Amino acid sequence: MNNEIIYSVIAIGIGVLMVIMAVIAILNNKLSVAIIAAGVVSLFASVLFLLMAAPDVAMTEAAIGSGLSTLIFFYVLNKIKRQNA
Repeated sequence: MNNEIIYSVIAIGIGVLMVIMAVIAILNNKLSVAIIAAGVVSLFASVLFLLMAAPDVAMTEAAIGSGLSTLIFFYVLNKIKRQNA
């Protein structure tokens, strides 16, 4: 019972951090900061999946959602900056 309360508090804390980072991603004017904030939201989601005993989903979210998507966003941002320069 005590572990369930601890997991619930951690999950709520991570959920609040996810919402804060999502708001940062939406309201920020710099694209690089918005991309990083979106990647952090995905990373927090993978931690939540791990807390909910879904390690396969957590690994997929961390690799694809946080890692690969963020890398692709930065690649495209770099290509756009080169074309406009």
